[in-house]
Amino acid sequence: MNAGLVAVLLSLLSAVAYAAAAVAQERLAFRSPGTGLVRLLGSGAWWASVGLNGGAALLHVVALKYGPLTVVQPLGALTLVAAVPMGARVAGRRVSAAEWRGTAFTLLGLAALLVTASGPAPEDVLSVPEALAVAGTTTALIGLLARPGTRPGLRHATASGFASGVASALTQTVTVAATDRSGPLLSVQVIGVALLVAAFATAGLLLSQTAYRGGLGAPLAVVTLANPVAAAVIGLALLGERLQGGAAGVLLALAGAGLAAWGVMLLSRAAPRPDVAHEEEHPVAAVLALEPGTASPEPALLPRPTPGPGHLTPL
Repeated sequence: MNAGLVAVLLSLLSAVAYAAAAVAQERLAFRSPGTGLVRLLGSGAWWASVGLNGGAALLHVVALKYGPLTVVQPLGALTLVAAVPMGARVAGRRVSAAEWRGTAFTLLGLAALLVTASGPAPEDVLSVPEALAVAGTTTALIGLLARPGTRPGLRHATASGFASGVASALTQTVTVAATDRSGPLLSVQVIGVALLVAAFATAGLLLSQTAYRGGLGAPLAVVTLANPVAAAVIGLALLGERLQGGAAGVLLALAGAGLAAWGVMLLSRAAPRPDVAHEEEHPVAAVLALEPGTASPEPALLPRPTPGPGHLTPL
């Protein structure tokens, strides 16, 4: 099978797992607002969301082995797309017209990006100095975004997206370097960059947990957009990745990015509010076994049963 096709298929599966994990995290954030890290570590529900994120991340890592960052990372926008039918199925309703429009724009934009960004399996990796420079710059940016102030949800979501995007770029370096038979499996480069991956992946998870306290729709949209931006900058600037088609390809990629961004924003605005019947210990079980009857005031990507199909409750 073509390596690019393998990367796309794995990215699709990863997006579905990330969507379920995001819903689980958001539910937990509202059930336990202000919960400290120590209490989270003792929560089975939180570890369940971590397990979902871990499975999605594993699929993502394998995808990075077969496809360039400029192909794999934008497909993360499918996380929000996957949450739409997931939420509609749980509530027993139809996907609304606004959600269909958002999905269509996102898919068209991603198709344009795939055409221009498609290329061979990655070969270049970040050197240790480059990895440290990327890590230092990203750490400073995250510190700036995570400072106390107004609109902490969206700022934390942006920081989470940047952290996750950089973690993916560093992961590709680890994956390619570790599987390169010309060098040792556990070189200083592989071990050092792997530690940076763990740090940024953890930071991204904790920052997203904080961001989702303000609702899932808008923060998830910001995470979804910030992640591929950070990874694409690294791929194009440091890993020798290129867009196909010259100037026309660049214009098509920009148009695709704009369409995908607009679609993601439409989906986040159309995200209805959930019905939470029982506070399940396992958040995924709560999502899959949701029953109507008990309203919850918190916004999320799950629909609330309404008198007519397609009715939306805005964020």
